Amino acid sequence: MKTKYDVAVIGGGIIGCSIAYYLAKENIDVAVFEETQIASKSTRAAAGMLGAHSECDDLEIFYPFARSSQLDYFQLQDELKELSGVNIELRKGGIFQLAYSEHEKDELSATLALPTISWYDCTAVRNRENSVSEDIIGAAYIEDDVNVLPHSTCLAFSKSAQVFGASIFEFTPVLAIQKEDDTYTIKTNKGTFQAKTVVVANGVWSSSFFHQLGLHHTLSPVKGECISVSSEQPLLKHTLFHEHCYIVPRDNGRLVIGATMVKNDWHEQPTLGGLESLIAKAKTMLPTITDLKIESCWAGLRPQTFDKKPFIGYHPEDEDILFATGHFRNGILLAPATGQMIRDLIVKKDVRKDWIEAFKINRI
Repeated sequence: MKTKYDVAVIGGGIIGCSIAYYLAKENIDVAVFEETQIASKSTRAAAGMLGAHSECDDLEIFYPFARSSQLDYFQLQDELKELSGVNIELRKGGIFQLAYSEHEKDELSATLALPTISWYDCTAVRNRENSVSEDIIGAAYIEDDVNVLPHSTCLAFSKSAQVFGASIFEFTPVLAIQKEDDTYTIKTNKGTFQAKTVVVANGVWSSSFFHQLGLHHTLSPVKGECISVSSEQPLLKHTLFHEHCYIVPRDNGRLVIGATMVKNDWHEQPTLGGLESLIAKAKTMLPTITDLKIESCWAGLRPQTFDKKPFIGYHPEDEDILFATGHFRNGILLAPATGQMIRDLIVKKDVRKDWIEAFKINRI
């Protein structure tokens, strides 16, 4: 079994697999080590919204990064399908970000100032989606905030990376990382591997590697619970969004309702209280949703940093260790841009200085 690589990526979620894909395209010999299966944990639990506009409260730094990542998906859907045979199920239609008062409309003013956003009054929204609550005064229509199927997208990155020569090790937890001369030794349950460079990208579980590598950073879990419901007839063509809650239509006719925000909860199971709050919130957006059948429910742990921005960059004292973690609510959205930024840092290409500063590990 091969044991020496240029780059070892710890974590086989969508961030780790995106990094592997972009590195492998550069003919870099990369291996991904995943504790369970590829596309499990937080990636599998996500709804897959690409909310560059609806999730953004920083138009100077975060928005350009998120927007570039969002736009990449329109190219990736064909590129990944051709390489991997996996359809990421990019669903167009966009988002209606609902407003129930003039105050809420005013809070959307920065978003509405962007050239790709339009304001629809209540009548116009209901002309497009006649089941939406009559209590809204209108909505920001964000056509480009589409969605993908997270599990499929992660698999597409993983399989496409393998087409370019990447190695994927499932059920292979990394137990320790140790530097010897200019090479890192990666100890796993399947033996010892070596790599010149290591990228830590395993979400909320990255904290243990921060500590192993001499840093005091900690990621906090924020549990998100979701429900999938089914309808005999298509009920929505667009995603509905309000106060960080959403109803996302899938191509198979299902609707995904999410997500709660339960801080510092490491239990990866939904609770009755959490599901009850989701249903109550969904009713305020789409009253007829109570007639639909529940298919499944689940939960995942979002990795939150101290300032809710991801850590993407070098270890402060060692450029052979990089981190790509802490993406909070936006791991699916930011996967392409993160993969490209890590690739560029490793191969020493230019990266926007404001992104390096915003996402660096030792920011304060």
